[in-house]
Amino acid sequence: MSTYDESLPAQRQSGAVESAVFDAELIDDVPQAPSLTRWQRFMNWWQRSRHVPLALKSRHAAKNALLRLAGLLLWSPWWFVSAVGRGAVAVFRTWRKWVRVHDYREAAEQSEKLADKFIEIRELTLFRWKVTGMTVVAVATAGAVVYLLYGGRALWIAAAVVGLGMAVFGRRKDGAPGRTPTLSGPRSLTWMMDPQMLVDAFRDAKLIGKDESLRLVERASHDGAGWAVTVDLPATRKAADVIKNREALASALAVDELQLIAERVRGRGGHAGRVFLWVADSDPYAGPPLQFPLLDVERWDAWQPIPFGRDARSRRVDMQLVWTSLLIGAIPRQGKTFATRLPAAGLILDPHARLYVFDGKGGKDWEAAANVAHRFVCGDEIEHAERIRGHLVELVAEVQARYARMSTLDDDLCPESKITPAISQDRDLGMPITAVIIDEVQVYLENPVREDVGGKKSTLGAYIADLLTYLARKGPAVGIVVILATQRPDSNTIPSRLRAVLGSRFALRVMDWRDSNIVLGEQITTRGFDASTLLPGHKGVGILRPDADTDTGADMIAKTVRTYFMANPDWRTICERGRALRQEAGTLTGHAAGDDEQRAVDPAAVLKALSNGAAIEEEAVTIPEPLASVLDYLGDDLDDREFVPTAELVAALDVEPTMFGRQMGECGCQPRRGRAASEDGTIRQVRGYYTAGLRTAAAEHGGDG
Repeated sequence: MSTYDESLPAQRQSGAVESAVFDAELIDDVPQAPSLTRWQRFMNWWQRSRHVPLALKSRHAAKNALLRLAGLLLWSPWWFVSAVGRGAVAVFRTWRKWVRVHDYREAAEQSEKLADKFIEIRELTLFRWKVTGMTVVAVATAGAVVYLLYGGRALWIAAAVVGLGMAVFGRRKDGAPGRTPTLSGPRSLTWMMDPQMLVDAFRDAKLIGKDESLRLVERASHDGAGWAVTVDLPATRKAADVIKNREALASALAVDELQLIAERVRGRGGHAGRVFLWVADSDPYAGPPLQFPLLDVERWDAWQPIPFGRDARSRRVDMQLVWTSLLIGAIPRQGKTFATRLPAAGLILDPHARLYVFDGKGGKDWEAAANVAHRFVCGDEIEHAERIRGHLVELVAEVQARYARMSTLDDDLCPESKITPAISQDRDLGMPITAVIIDEVQVYLENPVREDVGGKKSTLGAYIADLLTYLARKGPAVGIVVILATQRPDSNTIPSRLRAVLGSRFALRVMDWRDSNIVLGEQITTRGFDASTLLPGHKGVGILRPDADTDTGADMIAKTVRTYFMANPDWRTICERGRALRQEAGTLTGHAAGDDEQRAVDPAAVLKALSNGAAIEEEAVTIPEPLASVLDYLGDDLDDREFVPTAELVAALDVEPTMFGRQMGECGCQPRRGRAASEDGTIRQVRGYYTAGLRTAAAEHGGDG
């Protein structure tokens, strides 16, 4: 408690300075923490004690222990018989070496005195054969006497004792001569997973050496519809190599690669050599379609990750749209349009979100979206492409205006020069989350109509690509989301300058690994992710590579996802619900409100913005990968150097050597023998590429070399 002197203000006015007077009480007793009961102390000791078995510390551990015990009882007869067989073989081999004086013979050979010791070896061999014969006769005689005195039961007991001894002698022991080492740590994975099979699989896939083993981090357990286990690789072995060679490991385990999930354990409990493996009991992507969760939701917030599908372990996979853009690629009839609708549905159910929906297919797949879209175009004619160009020009001008308005906001409302939920939902500011959704975008990007853009010769398709590139590069900070879907994922359709700024990627089944790289990113196949290997019957199954800058993609390179299914009636229901939400909130605008008139913009300002963003290109040229990466790596050295070793390029680009050589060959570059300086300064003959050949290949693809 404190008291205040009321005369203090008057004293301060007269120039006197005094301090306030505080009354307080000194407390010497420190509050004591409540004491634990005897039962709590016992349970604390029980959970921490090393002497208490793990199976008795939790219900989950007890369940796994019971499963292992059941497996032990079930398989124990076979294990006993196999151990007796191994023991019999081991005894026979041991006796054979002994009777042949193997140890004495090897010592004589090493001392190079085998000829001098021949007579001694022969005599010792005959003596040991005699001992063997006498032993056999003695055992047979003893067996006959025991049988006459005690009957057949005694012989059965003797046989059981001998069998038990054989089983003990033939048991698998780590590092024992003549036996293959098994897992370090716990003896057994589970009653369904044999440890030796896992080690052999890693060796067959060349992920560990013949003399290397694995170490269990956690005992294997049945997790969902499969078995899960976490292992540590030997020193210097990397989890990234396991993920990259997942197909080889799946082959060694005799399962389809879609049934095997291999992930690096990251964070505090992981490191570069720790791998989590999950093996499905059956095809994890079979079964009835998955219902879209937002069908039962009245409204959604565009700032929240949108449900997109489920992975092989049936865990929900969400997609973060704000701050990123999305590219979806697939061959026809693989579920591309259905996958594109999923993020669109989350935006539709947010009454504050604004949508630009353009359908290059011209069907009725997106017809229901016209009831909620601010701008809507459906068709593949020239006039449709021109209308889309006008809408995108309008949106580029809107991005510039948003940056200008954002610069005038105070730091409390806009602390980082980026859009916030409060800004996007403030109708007075006029900066809602805005999504540009284009299905069959290749229809517009390939439009050949010639145009003069800013004094440069271009085409209508190239200009649309420039506008989209600007929106994908500059738009996320002010709430612009670009979602593009195409059934022609090739380098000519989607320019590299546009693909490079699309942060999130989703590839359903494509024709070959080149198309997979184009959708998911260059060299992604060397990391073990190839959309061309997806099965034709797996509709809606694809590889998702989320933007690493979002929470969704922070700890994930890519993963296979089975998307939710939303039929046309459900899609129309979502769009009707979104329209009702906008009517209630007063945010129904543009085409959905009957207003298709475009806002007047300054074309010069738009062209200046595109030029500053280096988006406009004249006759854009795309050099295929990995030749483009090689040229970027060499830079000015392309003219200064005569020869580049393959090993240098592989290390610099972090690619898989075999795939790199094959891709370079398809680009018209064949490796040749050349001379290069090694680390110690000596000149050696190695394989590589002459820069003259690289320049020629670049010129053939339209580059300037």
